[in-house]
Amino acid sequence: MPTNFLINIVGPTAIGKTALAIKLAQYFNTEIISADSRQFFKEMRIGTAVPDAEELAAAPHHFIQHISIEEDYSVGDFEKDAMAKIEELFLRKNIAIMVGGSGLYTRSITEGLDDFPEVDPEIRENLNTFLEKEGIQVLQQELKDLDPDYYKKVDLENPHRLIRALEICLGTGETYSSFLNQAKTKRNFHTISIGLTAERAIIYERINLRVEKMMQAGLMEEARQLYPKRHLNALKTVGYKELFQYFEEKISIEEAVAEIQKNTRRFAKRQLTWFRKDNSIQWFDIAEPLEQIIVYAEKEIKEKVDSK
Repeated sequence: MPTNFLINIVGPTAIGKTALAIKLAQYFNTEIISADSRQFFKEMRIGTAVPDAEELAAAPHHFIQHISIEEDYSVGDFEKDAMAKIEELFLRKNIAIMVGGSGLYTRSITEGLDDFPEVDPEIRENLNTFLEKEGIQVLQQELKDLDPDYYKKVDLENPHRLIRALEICLGTGETYSSFLNQAKTKRNFHTISIGLTAERAIIYERINLRVEKMMQAGLMEEARQLYPKRHLNALKTVGYKELFQYFEEKISIEEAVAEIQKNTRRFAKRQLTWFRKDNSIQWFDIAEPLEQIIVYAEKEIKEKVDSK
């Protein structure tokens, strides 16, 4: 049985993860698993920076625009689907590439998810209604009351995470935190985690430029088409919610673009905070040559193979 390896590429948005993943996939003659939860949706192309046709043709990608915003698709669904695809890839290759900025989704593959009990789906429906009527601050306060430990860790601006934690608290009478960090299924592959980073000013500059390019590429038209479905969870995300405010004449277009840039910078900061806690990630500055990353990956692979 060959030893299998998953090269896991992480980092903040707009840092260049897709380009690196393609280069590594070409070098190792393998395929790419996308773990970017925003890029799963068919209807959201420009605002989620889905790889373009040339990039998709440069290496086989999986889990790019494979579902509709109308579908419920959880991190648990992704874990099941992606693990099946990875197992299939390992029948033909002993190296696969995973890339994404969604920390929970990458962790679901590298470590497995915590096992949560089933709760009444009506609880989630009620929480979503509550979010619509009362706003996110009320959910934040409720989580602070019910599970102060998780409140300190969670991305408080992410309604999906808040609702997921609250539905467990309300449905079980236990804290969400109490179900975390249980023993998980051991993976039959080694993970080599590579992080891309840069000085904060450079990251922010790349984000601002990307947003400008998205607007030039037709983000406003894409958002306008999706506006009638703005109640869906998938669309309560940076790049769309700000333009929805513009359509509702709450802010100007200049303010909407500035808000997208600001909220994306905040998102990048939260991504880095999440990934920096993982000591298994080897970080590389975007200015470092590709050869250096390849040397590191090959060294890690050789060490694991030799230690068998």
